[in-house]
Amino acid sequence: MASPAVVEDRPAPLDATAEPPALFDGTTRLYISYTCPFAQRVWITRNVKGLQDKIKLVAIDLGNRPVWYKEKVYPENKVPALEHDGKVMGESLDLIKYLDINFEGPSLYPEDRAKREFGEELLKYTDTLNKTVYGSFKGDPAKETATVFDYLENSLHKFDEGPFFLGQLSLVDIAYIPFIERFKVFLDEVFKYDITAGRPTLETWIQEMNKKDAYTQTKMSSNVIVEIFKKRFM
Repeated sequence: MASPAVVEDRPAPLDATAEPPALFDGTTRLYISYTCPFAQRVWITRNVKGLQDKIKLVAIDLGNRPVWYKEKVYPENKVPALEHDGKVMGESLDLIKYLDINFEGPSLYPEDRAKREFGEELLKYTDTLNKTVYGSFKGDPAKETATVFDYLENSLHKFDEGPFFLGQLSLVDIAYIPFIERFKVFLDEVFKYDITAGRPTLETWIQEMNKKDAYTQTKMSSNVIVEIFKKRFM
């Protein structure tokens, strides 16, 4: 499945001084932060489905967010959020499924029952992965994260129809890549721990994801990732 090679300018993040967009005027808007991996999931899904002209990006400065965002857009006051058909929805895993079902573009979830069941298992496992890896930053990541990264390595062998979790690129890959992107950079830079060492299938998966324009256009630089993680966790 080829990712649309659409390159778009990133809108400037809106801060506390910014005026709100013309809310609920029929425009579909995806509210994100460029540094948020949860928002990145939905941003990637939008891009893979070729919806750049259908869904407008609105970037929020999470460090100085506008008051109107909580009051008028999303009371949870976090990203991602999707404004569509007169309502606003949140939660990244719900939103990637919503985009896949309700918008045009290539389907990102297989019809095959076994793949769908395994896909649901993998989507649920993202919480385990994130909790384990983030928790390891105060200890020994190489030891404490071995189980979760081995789980991903083994899961990538489940279907041998392609380099992705369910064979072809799917919502599962999109759900994982923003976090793997950050973990790989930070663990290597700070702890000298290469999460792909001894995990060749995981390494191939990362390489294949990096061939997808729809994903690479959403990435942060390694320096920014390390800076953000050091400030937050160390």
